[in-house]
Amino acid sequence: MSDQAVSEQRKVFTDAFWVNNPIFAQMLGMCPTLAVTTNAINGVGMGLATVGVLVGSNVAIATIRNVIPAEVRIPAYVVVIAAFVTIIDLSMNAFVHDLHKVLGIFIPLIVVNCIILGRAEAFASKNTVLSSLVDGVASGLGFTLALVLLGSLREILGSGHWFGMDLFGSSYHPMLVFVLPPGAFLVLGLILAGVRWYEQQRKAVKQA
Repeated sequence: MSDQAVSEQRKVFTDAFWVNNPIFAQMLGMCPTLAVTTNAINGVGMGLATVGVLVGSNVAIATIRNVIPAEVRIPAYVVVIAAFVTIIDLSMNAFVHDLHKVLGIFIPLIVVNCIILGRAEAFASKNTVLSSLVDGVASGLGFTLALVLLGSLREILGSGHWFGMDLFGSSYHPMLVFVLPPGAFLVLGLILAGVRWYEQQRKAVKQA
């Protein structure tokens, strides 16, 4: 692979992972983001399930994009996405049953996640298989990063644990609001404020 091709794929990855991050930049997929992130493990599970669907659907759609009539492209994309969601759903039920029970209905609901259909329509239907693969991995990992960060903060503040490990001992008094629905909004707001601050500082350094 030439240096130019590597540079192009690196740009695709950076754009999907950070510049156009599904949560930090586009505010997509808010339903699972707020609902399942009561702890870090849930964030990892939901994020990796989404990575699998994104990668599979992006590659499949990029492969068949030239044979799908424009008039039925959205229904065709939904069918492809639903197939990969079913595979992920059944696989998680078989191999990580406890996590599958916790995530519940939000795994099948990946079918209607705006992130998946958005990448299919905006990127995979217009680009090569390799670029679509990179975009799927990067978008999924960016989504996973947001879920794990949100779940970690809620778990630490709300229970004093992280990935199930007790961090502060019995003397810690957890703030239970952070494991309740209002806590998801509060922590997400703090994270988004931090991301905006970081971006402003990064731009100021570049302009200096």
